[in-house]
Amino acid sequence: MPNPEDLITVATFPEPMEANMARSALESAGIGVFLQGETANSLLPVAFSSRLQVRREDEAAARAVLNGLDDAPESLESVTAAQSAAQLAAESDAQFDSQLDATTKDPAR
Repeated sequence: MPNPEDLITVATFPEPMEANMARSALESAGIGVFLQGETANSLLPVAFSSRLQVRREDEAAARAVLNGLDDAPESLESVTAAQSAAQLAAESDAQFDSQLDATTKDPAR
């Protein structure tokens, strides 16, 4: 475990799931992470929060990664809705192209 004096808190989370998502993002970026209060927060989230901590020299990079998470889709529903809209648009384009091809082959239509 790192020396607590060498760690900087870069975020605090009331929800264990949010804390773990942020930790995963930092770990994926190659940044070492310590999640203080994780066990207490998991047992009784209303009473405790988790503090996401990194080494002092990783603070700027960690904040950049966490700020980038704000630009990500907010939920699975928003991603699904965007994918559905894109699929409908593609199907509509394909149907239009098909009708256009049929019209150009048979001008009597």
